[in-house]
Amino acid sequence: MRPGVDTKMPATVEQLELLALCRIKGLDWHLVAREAQRPDGLERLLKGQLSEVTQQANTAAALLRDASATHDERVADVHAEVARGVDAGARLVTVLDEGYPRTLRLIFNLPPFLFVRGSLTEEDLRSVAVVGTRRASPRGLRTAAEFARTLSDAGVTVVSGLARGIDTAAHSAALDGGGRTLAVVGTGITRCYPAENAELSDRIAASGAVVSQFWPSAPPASYTFPRRNVTMSGIAQGTVVIEASSTSGAKMQARVALEHGKKVFLPRNLAEQNEWAASYARRRGARVVDDAGDVMHELVGPAAVRDDDVRRLQLSLLD
Repeated sequence: MRPGVDTKMPATVEQLELLALCRIKGLDWHLVAREAQRPDGLERLLKGQLSEVTQQANTAAALLRDASATHDERVADVHAEVARGVDAGARLVTVLDEGYPRTLRLIFNLPPFLFVRGSLTEEDLRSVAVVGTRRASPRGLRTAAEFARTLSDAGVTVVSGLARGIDTAAHSAALDGGGRTLAVVGTGITRCYPAENAELSDRIAASGAVVSQFWPSAPPASYTFPRRNVTMSGIAQGTVVIEASSTSGAKMQARVALEHGKKVFLPRNLAEQNEWAASYARRRGARVVDDAGDVMHELVGPAAVRDDDVRRLQLSLLD
């Protein structure tokens, strides 16, 4: 056991070792996550040995070797961070763990760890992100609620980002209908942004999950929300963009979702009124939809996700 680590702490030595690597300045977290889930990946990372053959990997290997002398101190440091998350009612899930979301595991820019308030379940494999602008129109709010309610009534987990506007409408409609919803947030798990959604966050955690990829006490920042959108795309089978400008995070998530090989759904009125949406609609993987029924036709069940994920993961680990 590493110095300063309490054996009663609800985190394994391996989890703490992984998080300690994320404390190395300049080390790319996505690279750490990709390497760690390979056979003997954590052990090789601790030795500064990487499977990827890139300049980024060469730089990372040097950083890992140079930082080895301070590893124990970083383990003690992340032990304290995990304690903050646990005190807030969250649990730690890493790429080393069976409970890490399968849909998220396969994207190239996956986070190495998550703090989760609530529970991630098998049924979340059949999930759709419903996203859009914070400054939503009344029509946008109604559309978001209609999509979320119809999807959740059909047993689809609704994923969104806990922001004002479209996100709030989507989460609330799913909850009001008795469905599951996941909030992928742009802050640490001990914080709530915006503050007025604290009660909504608690409701989501009680029947679904609030998920953060940041250190538990991390504040909102300009870089956290784009990263949140990447993870939201990865965790869902596809993304519905309800209402968004050409500079919004929701548009960015649509782009990232297509890069991930995920499905992107664009309501017809959005595609007709926004040039960026019309352009995206012509891309492979995107589809203009009239209602949530069109979205559900494109989804597969948890068993199909599991089978496909196992096959793709085996291929990726051989690369």
